[in-house]
Amino acid sequence: MSSPPPGPARDGAVEDLRATVGLQIQDEPLLRAIAGGLAEVETMLRDVVKSDVPAVHDAALHLVEAGGKRFRPLFTLLSAQFGPKQGEQVLIAAAAVELVHLATLYHDDVMDEATMRRGAESVNSRWDNTVAILTGDYLFAHASRLVADLGTDAARIIAETFGELVSGQMRETVGPGPGDDPVEHYLTVIAQKTGSLIATSGRFGGMMSDAAEEHIQALRRFGDIIGAAFQISDDIIDIASPSVELGKAQGTDLREGVRTLPMLYALADPGTDPRLVELLAGPITDDDLVAEALDLLRRSSGLERARETLSDYASRARAELASLPASPARDACESVADYLVARTF
Repeated sequence: MSSPPPGPARDGAVEDLRATVGLQIQDEPLLRAIAGGLAEVETMLRDVVKSDVPAVHDAALHLVEAGGKRFRPLFTLLSAQFGPKQGEQVLIAAAAVELVHLATLYHDDVMDEATMRRGAESVNSRWDNTVAILTGDYLFAHASRLVADLGTDAARIIAETFGELVSGQMRETVGPGPGDDPVEHYLTVIAQKTGSLIATSGRFGGMMSDAAEEHIQALRRFGDIIGAAFQISDDIIDIASPSVELGKAQGTDLREGVRTLPMLYALADPGTDPRLVELLAGPITDDDLVAEALDLLRRSSGLERARETLSDYASRARAELASLPASPARDACESVADYLVARTF
């Protein structure tokens, strides 16, 4: 993996990387190597989605250009630091996992009837649902093509990951069945919908760099746990953080009628204010009622229990890193676990 020479543009990319998902990299060579790798992945993404069909090209490039944290390729590149081999296969794997993630976003926006994504108009809103669904399929296809060049093991792993992603979405859509624990159901959903692809990102990084098998599995488990932790952390800040910090309206989940972990914990507590139980019965569209529900949630046991669960996930994630060799890369991974807890207070 190349490390581009210092310069104004590269320095800007490095500073952006320092702020990404709370990642703290103190080692300058590692920081520049990761920033350089991400720049190459970005170029690869734009090249891969090109099409001679203008509608396909424009729709596929739409979300790529909207940006995002790029945590999945970032984690792939970081995981590759635990192996002796740095090369194009690592970059291909990093681009592939981001394409899969982007594809799921196109499909999610159709199901959620979203109008905005990453500060830009969503594809389903700018074009229509059919274009959004087909564009997602197009990205899945190109992700599979990239992974095919990485070998049969990688192809099998990405196919299994597709299955996890779809199963998680189906599980969420159908909801918990009679007798199911809503909290356990929710934690399973986020493990499949978010944790599975981040787990594959870490696994690919280790595999493509020829890391030891025990280290590859540790990275996979860390990714699985930290992926779910990201969602729990987002659940908490949607309730606990002011709009000015969120950069968007508070209570998005309340407005959409989505029951997140703090809400599920609150509903499970017999001591929860009956008014909050009433408000959580469905989507809330009135701003005053959203504000009331947020106030009650902040004072409920649900928010504190969700923070405790997040701390447990972060501790479990850090424990998985203990088997990895001490290095700036391991320190960087640990910083993500620390950040996910710190950002909720």
